Parts: sequence; structure tokens; C-alpha cells
Amino acid sequence: MKDLDKKRSDCPISSSLDIFGDKWSLLIIRDVMMKEKVSFNEFLKSEEKIATNILANRLNILESEKILLKEVSPENKSKFVYSLTQKGVDLLPIVIEIAYWGANHSENSKESELGKKILADKDGIIKRLSKKLQERVK
Repeated sequence: MKDLDKKRSDCPISSSLDIFGDKWSLLIIRDVMMKEKVSFNEFLKSEEKIATNILANRLNILESEKILLKEVSPENKSKFVYSLTQKGVDLLPIVIEIAYWGANHSENSKESELGKKILADKDGIIKRLSKKLQERVK
């Protein structure tokens, strides 16, 4: 696991990137926020095809940083489910801004369903998703 005690600098951007700034962590956060994925197997099915060892590592980091909460599944006691904490929900505007930037500057992203929605109503998406995510925070 990352040694988060060894920061590169005191810069707030650098500190934030130390916690959630890699591709896989942001995609996991996206999947919980926008695709309502909650389990290891659901994350594995994402189109980006994350490797199991990387997924396990990033889930552990996000949990240790209190961005995700890991709990025993109420339906199957031998499995775990993940949900966003308030700290994780607070990342919503950042994730949407990254998606908005991608939709504006990438032809592929611009034509995606998410890209079209964000380009059409970024602020509305943030408001609606924020409300929905707040209802699920534990």
C-alpha cells in the first residue's frame, strides 16, 4: 500500500493526487458515483479492464483514506460492498469537472453517453448526483 506519510510537498494539489490521483482510483470512484457499482466483481466488469491486484490495492487505499467504506454485504455475508463516505461524495464536482474537460477535448468522450449528458447540463448533473449520493452516505 502507498506510504501516504511521505508526501512530495505541502501543495494541496499534490496532496490530493497522492490520495486519489491515479487513473484506477478515479475510475473506481466514478463507478461508485455514476454507475452505482458496489462490489469487487462489479468493478472488474468496467470497460477499462482493471487487473484484480490493482483493484484490490486501490480499494484498500480508498478505504484507508476514508473515501470508501467497506462493509459485509447484507445479501451475502461472504462478500463485501463499498460505498462512498462524505469525504468521497465531496469528490463529485472534481470527477464531473474532469469528465467535462474530457468531453470538451476528446472526440471519443464527446460522443459518449456521459460526455453528452455532462456537456448538456454539467451543473444539473452535479446537483442531481449530489442529492442521490447524500442519501446513500453512511
